[in-house]
Amino acid sequence: MSGLFITLEGPEGAGKSTNREYLAERLREQGIEVVLSREPGGTPLAERIRELLLAPSDEIMDSDTELLLVFAARAQHLAQVIRPALARGAVVLCDRFTDATYAYQGGGRGLSEARIAELERFVQGELRPHLTLVFDLPVEIGLSRAAARGRLDRFEQEGRAFFDAVRHTYLQRAQAAPARYRVLDAAQSLEAVQRAIDALLPEILERCRG
Repeated sequence: MSGLFITLEGPEGAGKSTNREYLAERLREQGIEVVLSREPGGTPLAERIRELLLAPSDEIMDSDTELLLVFAARAQHLAQVIRPALARGAVVLCDRFTDATYAYQGGGRGLSEARIAELERFVQGELRPHLTLVFDLPVEIGLSRAAARGRLDRFEQEGRAFFDAVRHTYLQRAQAAPARYRVLDAAQSLEAVQRAIDALLPEILERCRG
């Protein structure tokens, strides 16, 4: 049995982490091994790269530096966590993956999609998520939720235009490949979002059982 790679995407304040835990619980109830991870991060080394990426700094990070750090962390994460878990038949639930790179570094920073795609091929080979859940919500709601959590990280300090571009890129990618993406309305109550996740469970379980 090969595993199943599910990614959860969306902007700040969309509830990805909470809903990742909820989906993991539902799958574990069915006796399925679930591995929870996140990007950037997922291993001790990749988490150190995450700190570099998120910590506000007096030195402005060049956009290409940011992009390369994201993929450096991803290479380590794939080698140490994702590929081994999939090889043993686990379900990997990852809070953000390469769609976030297209959204944040591509949409937000304005880096070329072709450059990101080249790194994607180099680092991932043929590996792509089997299913991506996009937690969509209006930018102002996401930013107010993020602000309520406390001190903002380097990305959360970006302006409205940056996050408008991030959201647009996520929705554009979902529209272009509907077989892989499911868009959930994250502006709803948590209970409503989790009902939407419950509605996806039969499809996910069917994919798990192959």
